[in-house]
Amino acid sequence: MCLSLLKTLNQRVIPCYINKVMSSRQSSDFSKFRVALKSAKEIVILSGAGISAESGIPTFRGAGGLWRKYQASALATPGAFRESPSLVWEFYHYRREVAAKAKPNAGHFAIAKFEDNHGSQKKITVITQNVDGLHARAGTKRLIELHGNLYKTRCTKCKEVLVNNDSPICEALANRGAPDSNMVGSDIPVKLLPHCKKAHCGALLRPHIVWFGESLEHDILEAAEHAMSTCDVCLVVGTSSVVYPAAMFAPQAALRGAIVAEFNIEPTPATPDFHFYFEGPCGTTLPQALAD
Repeated sequence: MCLSLLKTLNQRVIPCYINKVMSSRQSSDFSKFRVALKSAKEIVILSGAGISAESGIPTFRGAGGLWRKYQASALATPGAFRESPSLVWEFYHYRREVAAKAKPNAGHFAIAKFEDNHGSQKKITVITQNVDGLHARAGTKRLIELHGNLYKTRCTKCKEVLVNNDSPICEALANRGAPDSNMVGSDIPVKLLPHCKKAHCGALLRPHIVWFGESLEHDILEAAEHAMSTCDVCLVVGTSSVVYPAAMFAPQAALRGAIVAEFNIEPTPATPDFHFYFEGPCGTTLPQALAD
């Protein structure tokens, strides 16, 4: 679903459920939530763009969510890459550079510390929709990256996936990708873009990202669905709960009886389905919720 449509849906839905959220019996009691965490054997933390935004990562959603004059959803497609791989690579080079300069925030570190302290007694899984690698840099170990990773590439021919932290990823992208609204298109020759280094291949590389119109990798989706189907407690962290299939993970867990807690700066369409709601920056609420 394109981001512009999601924005429209949010504008229509939010006013309708705000009062319901505020009048519900949901708890914002940290001590009660910590009791639920203590008794849980399997815990899932489902994170979205909100936690990364607190580290300065652009969400490319809502007002000011453009790169140059382009909607991110218009560039993050297989069709856009076929039409102009140079332009798409400039966009992702910019995103790689921004994420490389960003640092995990208190929310990321609270999650990693919780896993480090309790991972030997509990199964703790972080499922993230983010592609910036900040959870791993904070120290999270059991991590499922639903939508890929900015620092991985995939060959368009042999399909090999490799980690690549080079900055820039190729010389032709050095000092490129600036979000200047006056710039249109890209003049980088395709032959100078990243290419596969395997013998007898040499095909063009693409970012290892799940683009609009593409399905999640089967193994990744299966692992996420299994974790969600068996967890006792689920934390929904900084996600708008409107991008599928992740949008259904937490509501489905709540329906089967798992305790679900949402951590967000404002209510979302799924908030009424959950047991706990903690409003505010994740970097403030998560350290309180996950404290021993």
